[in-house]
Amino acid sequence: MPPLNTSRPSPVTFLLMGIPGLEHLHAWIGIPFCSMYMVALVGNVTILAVVKAERSLHQPMFLFLCMLSVTDLVLSTSTLPRMLCLFWLRIHDIAFDACLAQMFFIHSFTAMESGFFLAMAIDRYVAICDPLRHATILTHSRITIMGIIVVCRGVAFFSPHPILLKQLPYCRTRIIAHTYCEFMAVVKLACMDISATKSYSLSMASIIGSCDVILIAVSYVFILRSVFRLPSREASLKALGTCGSHVCVILVFYSTAGFSIFTHRFGKNVPAHVHIFIANMYLLIPPFLNPIVYGVRTKKIWEHVLKVLRVKAA
Repeated sequence: MPPLNTSRPSPVTFLLMGIPGLEHLHAWIGIPFCSMYMVALVGNVTILAVVKAERSLHQPMFLFLCMLSVTDLVLSTSTLPRMLCLFWLRIHDIAFDACLAQMFFIHSFTAMESGFFLAMAIDRYVAICDPLRHATILTHSRITIMGIIVVCRGVAFFSPHPILLKQLPYCRTRIIAHTYCEFMAVVKLACMDISATKSYSLSMASIIGSCDVILIAVSYVFILRSVFRLPSREASLKALGTCGSHVCVILVFYSTAGFSIFTHRFGKNVPAHVHIFIANMYLLIPPFLNPIVYGVRTKKIWEHVLKVLRVKAA
């Protein structure tokens, strides 16, 4: 193993140590992680293929779902293969530039995921609360603009992260006590005052997350109010079931991401293995659940998939 200390401004490699205290379980932890990644991979690729092939699905809800699927694929692929190499092959080394690239993808695409959840909530709000104007309000050009804004926001707010870390001197340890190159885990290795850098990162994550959560909550309050006013009880229950599953996915994403953010600021007594394990969840569970909740539970997508399977079987 290479020496753990260096005085060079930019180390050649870092060493990812995985989940502290659970190293003896890494091989077993990798099994469910790999299974979730495969489901995420197959599910999101299927959604993209179905929506592309079926022109009747070129509607706002499905276009936003495709954007979410692409985000999920990038988010999970930027972390899981490298994590599985750590768990199963015990490859701890990660190049400094690769670490910075992984960090950029994780943080910027997490912000994009949050933005697309908000865009989908807005789409559901318009579809349920003002259905007659849904097609005229959410035109393809406006959907494209919304997608570009979400992507640009994620890139603009989090592209400074790797730039800031590239400038820092590292004279402590090269060991990252984490399963991936998370910003706060890496910045702590710098041998200078990092309070301003940490404050910037936590502030950006908190502002983006809290704004999106508030707007999503407001949209779903209006959605639920409209649902309870539906004349048909069956229609109300169907709409509630759809909204409920969407809300569950959103809650899982924001609760795990929020736990990780606030643990860095306030959770000094939270065990490291608990913090890191939950920090993995907001990168694993949403890409795993989104194809199931938004894809399998969406009748048009499910019908198209079944039709293709019947044709191949015949």
